[in-house]
Amino acid sequence: MLKNKIDQLANQYAPAFIDIRQHLHANPELSYKEFETSSFIQKKLSEWNIPFTVKATTGVVGLIKGKNPGKRIIALRADMDALPIREENNVPYRSKNEGVMHACGHDVHTSILLGASKILNELKDEWEGTVKLIFQPGEERNPGGASLLIKEGVLEDPKPQAILGLHVHPGLEVGKLSFRSGVVMASADELYFTIKGKGGHAAAPHTTVDTILVASQLIVALQQVISRNRNPFSPSVLSITSFQGGYTTNVIPSEVKLMGTFRAMDETWRYKAHELIRKISTELVHAMGAELDLHIDVGYPVVLNDEQLNNIARSKAEEFVGKENVSETEMRMGSEDFGYYTHLMPGCFYRLGVMNVEKGITSGVHTPTFNIDESAIAIGIGMMAWLGTSVDL
Repeated sequence: MLKNKIDQLANQYAPAFIDIRQHLHANPELSYKEFETSSFIQKKLSEWNIPFTVKATTGVVGLIKGKNPGKRIIALRADMDALPIREENNVPYRSKNEGVMHACGHDVHTSILLGASKILNELKDEWEGTVKLIFQPGEERNPGGASLLIKEGVLEDPKPQAILGLHVHPGLEVGKLSFRSGVVMASADELYFTIKGKGGHAAAPHTTVDTILVASQLIVALQQVISRNRNPFSPSVLSITSFQGGYTTNVIPSEVKLMGTFRAMDETWRYKAHELIRKISTELVHAMGAELDLHIDVGYPVVLNDEQLNNIARSKAEEFVGKENVSETEMRMGSEDFGYYTHLMPGCFYRLGVMNVEKGITSGVHTPTFNIDESAIAIGIGMMAWLGTSVDL
């Protein structure tokens, strides 16, 4: 039975791919600079005689054809970039690149897709269709590697019928998987405000435009975008995360900069909120005698899991790990550029449990102590290979 063969090979190869994960973890690279990671992936695919092309400078796109390759075409995606975080884990495979860390598990995602690729290729005479392998750069930074790959035709020649991707879940016990239909992750837009006015002596505020006061009022006023304008049943977040202005006690600065993020679960509301942010900011700042430069850097769209595909993938997961080990993924206000794919074709973004409380492996992603229970890698490899061979819309 194909499922059993995949499971057996995933466990057989797991130690080698744990080593690969540790190699990638020790050698992290930031978004759009994944040159060594890309070369490593290319080398492995070449060893296994899997044809591939390079897109968006560091992206690698492989192709495995089974029997009747035109019958079904499924894309499997993994991201490969790391974060600008200084690792605090005391492990042999700790990051060698100071200030750069695989704190979001992309080393795990890449290792899993490599493992699935090896198995899919070895068993290609036992399954039908074609599997496109997408090793994607730049997930952590706008404009998102997914958008760049799409522009370069990653979803064409051949065009997949569906795309699947996974993400480690540090709040889900190792050995478990989770799925959800519909919107599962938020859109993400970056907000940049520059407030300008006549600076001057702090003892004579009447001769100045107090940019500190203007910025403070603006931070408070922006909260009404959510509290008074958003549908209460549609999750959304607006957070100002940086306030930069002034340099001493007796000078009102001529410029203050604010930065923040806006998240939404509804694309229509998202762009309405952009208009409100512009209107509230411009009118308030001008009313207080200052000038405003506002830039909204439009980022990733919501991640939208196709209901039919999600239900199929969840059913396949229950077959592979047991129904008791498959649960419902919670909605998250975090974002993912996998969303770009899901607005162009049926997509399913699911979660892989990596937490082990007994081993003290509980840190969240984007923290300097993030790590995983590496027994999750065998499960991840097997599940992704199984989906690649069995999902059919």
